[in-house]
Amino acid sequence: MKTTASKRLFSEAQQYIPGGVNSPVRAFRSVGGQPLFIKRAKGCRLYDVDGNSFIDYVLSWGPLILGHAHPQVSEALQAAVARGTSFGAPTVAESDLAEFAGVDWSCVTGSGTVALFLSLQILARRSKRRDVILPAYTAPSLVLPIRKA
Repeated sequence: MKTTASKRLFSEAQQYIPGGVNSPVRAFRSVGGQPLFIKRAKGCRLYDVDGNSFIDYVLSWGPLILGHAHPQVSEALQAAVARGTSFGAPTVAESDLAEFAGVDWSCVTGSGTVALFLSLQILARRSKRRDVILPAYTAPSLVLPIRKA
């Protein structure tokens, strides 16, 4: 398998990104390898910068259940982007998504970390416990007003 371009790009990336990747999951150090740099994907296949093709069994850990660049998903994304990408204010789309989820409460977050913290905050408030231990986090925009009595 050809990996010349991936090796070069990984070497360059290490000059600007700690470990050469933006995720410890992709660092490969613990398994004795180095990452392949992906150029594009379609359906269940990934294509790297060296022209190799792979079946993608990960599919972004679930969100790409229909595969990469599914025509209906691509069309919906293009329509959403044309309306604007981030408003910093409530939208009908987020209310529709929350209703579609079919649960009592729903909250869309920007990361799994924020989702975890919100879940812990809701747990503490719903259980009326005041001694919930929350992990430390440095984001100034995330305020967790739960304290031991």
